[in-house]
Amino acid sequence: MTRTSSIPLRLAATAIAVTGVLSLSGCLYAQIPATSPSDAISPSTETDAPVDEAPGSTLTFAEGLDLADDTYIEWGDGLMADDGWKTVSPDDGNGGWTYGTVDGTCTARFWQGYTTDVPVVAGDDSASSDAILGVLLQTPTSEVTALATTGEFSYMAGGSGGVEMRQVVGVDGSRTWLMAARAFTQTGVGLSVIVDCTAADAEATMAAINEENAVVVTP
Repeated sequence: MTRTSSIPLRLAATAIAVTGVLSLSGCLYAQIPATSPSDAISPSTETDAPVDEAPGSTLTFAEGLDLADDTYIEWGDGLMADDGWKTVSPDDGNGGWTYGTVDGTCTARFWQGYTTDVPVVAGDDSASSDAILGVLLQTPTSEVTALATTGEFSYMAGGSGGVEMRQVVGVDGSRTWLMAARAFTQTGVGLSVIVDCTAADAEATMAAINEENAVVVTP
């Protein structure tokens, strides 16, 4: 099931909230200074590649540049029907909502919206995805790129994989967190999720979320 709310306008409210969600004492934060993202060069969005009338089986960073500019992209809300998760914070009107595991060990904070607040960077959707992480971490995109890795969200249906994204992982004692984002530069839209676990593996929890939750693309 997809969320019925319209795509919100800004990422700033989510970025501010993240400061309170994630500990600044984790190993990753020792490597990433809490500074504002740096300015960068505007990319070219022109492409000669044909635009498919319907989504394919994957949506790589490069394939994202083939999307029509009016393509609608959102989270499919697969956790809504999962008995292992409960609503912690409903949709806040700024594109953010949070689920938590029923045992209280993990939360998953989702965001979807226009990337108005994200610095424009040269490259494909990978670079712009790093820029979203940079806003959330209040860190220059170049420093995020040096530490982030590429993973996948599910595409159209849970468990399918196929949507490339960028992610960073942090550890603070028994606590782990994973922040993942995907930008779609052709449409000016982005998605992110922050998994924060106090007594569980955030990466394993993210994998479980991908089994239930997907990115939905409507041409």
